[in-house]
Amino acid sequence: MNIYDISKQAGVSIATVSRVLNGSPNVKPSTRRKVMDVIDRYGYTPNAFARGLGLDTMNSIGIICADSSDLYLAKAVYYIEGNLRKSGYNCILTCSGYEHSDKESALALMINQRVDAVILAGSNYIETDAERNLYIRNAAAQIPVFLLNADMECPNVFCTMCDDFKASQEVSGALIDSGMTDILYLYNSRSYSGMRKLDGYQSAYHIRELPVDKELMQYYEGSREDIDGVCRFLCGLRAQGLRFHAVFASEDMLAAGAVKYAKANGIDIPGELSVVGYNNSLLTTCSDPEISSIDNHLETLCAQLVRTCISVLNGEDMPPKVVYSGELIQKGTTRLPGFASQK
Repeated sequence: MNIYDISKQAGVSIATVSRVLNGSPNVKPSTRRKVMDVIDRYGYTPNAFARGLGLDTMNSIGIICADSSDLYLAKAVYYIEGNLRKSGYNCILTCSGYEHSDKESALALMINQRVDAVILAGSNYIETDAERNLYIRNAAAQIPVFLLNADMECPNVFCTMCDDFKASQEVSGALIDSGMTDILYLYNSRSYSGMRKLDGYQSAYHIRELPVDKELMQYYEGSREDIDGVCRFLCGLRAQGLRFHAVFASEDMLAAGAVKYAKANGIDIPGELSVVGYNNSLLTTCSDPEISSIDNHLETLCAQLVRTCISVLNGEDMPPKVVYSGELIQKGTTRLPGFASQK
């Protein structure tokens, strides 16, 4: 028996059950009796989830990310940890890697550490095969689970994300409308976020009734840190006869490799080749010219995620999903009308 079962049996929300367990006065007597009747009937004993709702709380939140050396994830962990610390919570961090079995093990370890909640930083924890997400669903039956930039419909799972589909669709559409119908979409992740970006790119063609060239959707399998490898990859595509007047990269590292590719081949940016990255990271300012990139407002996402986390632990009703819009920060690698250029 877990708190999710109690909420179903009593016909109330998980937040209401948490308020009853916390002894909150903000519960109708009739509702309190209904919940307590279920608890008494099944002999429920508060477990790790109850501790996370204020009963014998450890004031600790587990943070799991795949790779702390990744620029995006490292920044996310920094923002999340800082906000939690200001709210009086300690953090336990583990890096799971990208293998499914390792992600399962990391989440199980966090639950055994008696944390009050778990934050999964990054969209790679959600997979298209629902069966492979079962370990998250099982964890959410014990403690609240919070997803950064990923979406999963499940009781006691709360998502804070950027609308990567819309941002990708809008920027791809702007490139097409500027005459660049041969956009190379370069990506290196099949995570939830990565596939939403790819879908947005394809949608921009579909709504304009233009064909999508599969040859222009290229997956880079090399290291996430090998910018020279990205350059060589694009040079190889060029040698095979593939031509494109824009590169839309799913992250800034790939975009930096595209700029290096243009330099190596004497291609003018943005006159002959436009380049757009994603995440608006430090890499965009380390390039010459500086890279136009979609800002998914990571700091805002992390602050909202922590607000949701603290509110849920306090027994408040919170929306299961909060979505923000991405924004193109136009710099030196594009000249798109309708988007302000950063000075």
